[in-house]
Parts: sequence; structure tokens; C-alpha cells
Amino acid sequence: MPHSLALNLLPTSPIPQGYLSGKHLHALFLTLVSSVERELGDRLHDQKTDKAFTLSPLQISQKPSNELQWEHRQGIAAGKPCWWRVSLLDDALFAHLSQLWLNLNPSRPWHLGPADLQITSILGTPQSTQPWANFCAYPQLYEEASETTRQIAFRICTPATFRQGKYDSALPTRECILIS
Repeated sequence: MPHSLALNLLPTSPIPQGYLSGKHLHALFLTLVSSVERELGDRLHDQKTDKAFTLSPLQISQKPSNELQWEHRQGIAAGKPCWWRVSLLDDALFAHLSQLWLNLNPSRPWHLGPADLQITSILGTPQSTQPWANFCAYPQLYEEASETTRQIAFRICTPATFRQGKYDSALPTRECILIS
């Protein structure tokens, strides 16, 4: 069942612009996973192909929007609330990480480079102020698929690549989307 989680964060120190890129956010996610289950964090770190998760850049806009911010021209100041979308595509991964969500210590700092962050809440269902959190069971996705419509429309909200064999491509093909 795909899960889209929104982690609300509060930096207690400034986040330099250089630490807002994908590799640093990827490291933060793996640190969160490893805090619950070290072996799972190591396994996810070692994966070279199929990733069971996606990560958005940090978002500083507090108003609901259908678009995500995908780059930052400057760092994020201490005390500036932000949020982070984490999509989990694997039920087992969500089950392992539920311990993190359930036992979250809001006063524990998490590190993004030299910055400390507090996770103030984790949302898993849509809210009026946060439409990016949600989930849907795979059987429901199949059930709601059309028997006759053969075209789908989707939006790529953050930078993405699609794997084609050994190579990544910025443009999706039918095979990359439907045969995965």
C-alpha cells in the first residue's frame, strides 16, 4: 500500500543551503530508519536499483498547494517550520517504520548536516492544511482502474528519474511506469 507521509519539522539551528539537496535528505531518512532498525537502514543504504521510498525536498510553504518546492536558493533559518514528504511504496517498510512514528520523542534532535531538527508530527492522512499525506491500498488502485481508458495522466512534482536497465532517464516511458 503506498503511503505518503508528511513530517513536520522545526530546525533548532539554521540549515545551510548546501544541505538541502537529495543526498543529505537521503542520509537523514536512512538515519531515521536505522534508529528503528539498523539492519533495515543498512539494507536500504546498499540498494542500488529498486527503492521502496521517495523523498521530497524540504518544503517551507505553509499554505496547501498542489505543487512542491524543488529547490532552495538559500538556507532555512532556525525556528522556520518546514515539512518533508516521504513516500513509502512497500507495506513492510511502513510496518517497520511505524515504531518510529509511534515512539517519536519530539525533543530528540535529528541532524541534517550541521543543523538540528525536531520532528514535531508525522501525518499519514490528508488534512485541510496538508493534502500531501495519504495512503491507498494496491487492491483499491487496481479496483479503481478503468477497464476502457488506456491513457493516464500524472504529474511529477519533484525532480525524478526513471530507470531503464542500467541507466536513469529524465523522461518516463510506458514500460518504466507500468512494468515495475
